[in-house]
Amino acid sequence: MPELVDGVGFILGIGRFMSEARALTNFAGNAVATVLIGTWTKEFDRARAARVLSGDAPFDEATLLDESPAERPRESVPA
Repeated sequence: MPELVDGVGFILGIGRFMSEARALTNFAGNAVATVLIGTWTKEFDRARAARVLSGDAPFDEATLLDESPAERPRESVPA
């Protein structure tokens, strides 16, 4: 019985490592696909990407909106 416990622990350790490796591979694949599709559709801004990756233009989630400020719906103010 003790031999089985060692084997199960070994398999669980490998499973955790493989899970991390799958997550990293998935992230890298998604990043590459995003750049490729953006390049093909001519929507990838290489200069901006270089500024963001060098730290000159920090990432700002607010700039991810598709709408201009004039197109945003007004928030209703409770009376």
